[in-house]
Amino acid sequence: MAVDGNWKITMSTPMGERQADLTLKADGTTLTGTQSADGDAGEIFDGTVNGDDVAWKLSITNPMPLTLAYTGKVSGDSISGEMGIGPMGSFPFTGTRA
Repeated sequence: MAVDGNWKITMSTPMGERQADLTLKADGTTLTGTQSADGDAGEIFDGTVNGDDVAWKLSITNPMPLTLAYTGKVSGDSISGEMGIGPMGSFPFTGTRA
């Protein structure tokens, strides 16, 4: 699948730019993987893939307990989209295949 692989993503957040490592694997329309940043890693959940469109969620505890909701599109070795932070709104992310 076009989305499979390791990605380096940059998220623009209220706390400034944040970097993360993302591993994605598609199985039909199900997307699984892991995401790690600042020494913390977690399994993504509720992941879906439809062609080049991807979506997943990640629970974090640092800097505060939150569920991040990502929606994006893969184009070749690039990925971009929005990261929803609940009541704080949505913020853009971009990335490249590592």
